[in-house]
Amino acid sequence: MDSENILKVAANALNSKKAKDINCIKIDGLTLLTSYFLLCTATSNTHVRALADEVEEKLKESGVTPHHIEGKTSGWLVLDYSSVIVHIFTPKEREFYALDKMWSDGEKIDLTKILDDAIGE
Repeated sequence: MDSENILKVAANALNSKKAKDINCIKIDGLTLLTSYFLLCTATSNTHVRALADEVEEKLKESGVTPHHIEGKTSGWLVLDYSSVIVHIFTPKEREFYALDKMWSDGEKIDLTKILDDAIGE
């Protein structure tokens, strides 16, 4: 599955489970690390896990599994799908780490074009 399809499935999975402030930054021109960062905020640690489970389940249905998962018991969980890295934060962790600002030189992707429904707010 290509990067854009992984991004679409993951973003829709997050949106379906009411993730907040879903953003995507295309960073392939800035680093060799990955092509996209997909970031969102969860309302609690339980919500963080539920969002991650939904992303994993939907991508697994498409035959894609994460290369690595980090932070299963913290307020910041990372699902690494090589070309797409999904970051799920609690509000406190998202504000503290400020990845949106750190990677602001990347291209912000308009997710309204790939989401099945309106973006979570």
